[in-house]
Amino acid sequence: MQDQLLDHVPSLDLADFRSGDAARKARFVQQLGEAYQNIGFVALKNHGLNDEQTTQLYADVQAFFQLPDAAKQRYENPALAGQRGYIGKGKEHAKGRNTGDLKEFYHVGQVVDAADPIKHEYPDNIWPEEVPGFRHSTFLAYRTLEAAGQDVLRAIALFLELPENYFDDKVKHGNSILRPIHYFPIEDPDAVPADAVRAAEHGDINLITLLMGASADGLQVKRRDGQWIPITALPDQIVVNVGDMLQRLTNGVLKSTIHRVVNPAREKMNTSRFSIPFFMHPRSEMSLAALEHCVTPDNPKKEADITAGEFLNERLIELGLKKK
Repeated sequence: MQDQLLDHVPSLDLADFRSGDAARKARFVQQLGEAYQNIGFVALKNHGLNDEQTTQLYADVQAFFQLPDAAKQRYENPALAGQRGYIGKGKEHAKGRNTGDLKEFYHVGQVVDAADPIKHEYPDNIWPEEVPGFRHSTFLAYRTLEAAGQDVLRAIALFLELPENYFDDKVKHGNSILRPIHYFPIEDPDAVPADAVRAAEHGDINLITLLMGASADGLQVKRRDGQWIPITALPDQIVVNVGDMLQRLTNGVLKSTIHRVVNPAREKMNTSRFSIPFFMHPRSEMSLAALEHCVTPDNPKKEADITAGEFLNERLIELGLKKK
């Protein structure tokens, strides 16, 4: 698979990894690793989210984004560099661009006990009063996707010939973010910058991303030959992709593939699109220095050593969410 040019994202079943069957587990590990060496994305079912939970989550998310802008802006705190609460329309742009994306979003972050030494690194979450269920439904999704992500990382560790629990302590109480996104309707397409898109091409910052809502049109991934292919996932699947931190850690063995969300046809610009990614981050002190066995004569070390916290800080500045 590594040398193939895929025209679709491979589909996998997390139940295979969790089954207790050694052969099913080994097959999952191999297929996941091959996909991440090639296209950097998989579609994953049996991730732990159920229909009732998902329906309630989307209802609460949509209820929040339907509030007037002035109400939503009450939950925006620029001092937090977009790490908690509401982030307004056009505030974030892709690395290397100045035009803001045509989206607004909300960040729900990690919660730890007050006695935890890492507590001072994590601001308190901000909860909208107008949508009472928002806190429960978003944080339930946070914990469910965090558990799925932990198992995906365990499979990745095995593929990399590391101990299965290699990532466990690095992501326990990690700086992960759940991001409900609203790609808001554009009533007059001529009123926005000509180069404005829902989400310009980018790689994710984190270790892995677990994305709900990939079944809607618009998400595309850039193949090695430069061709953009649509990402399609069934309603019961999430899309899980490699982020820049994992690519850096593996010295490019696993691929953080560039992706984007394109605008719909002009006559459909006045419609909403929702998606909910979970960005799985490690603790800030994790080293992203290339793993020794991923550096070879054929694959020399590509990046300088850096911690996850330092890398995140760099990228928040590049995305326009944090001032230098």
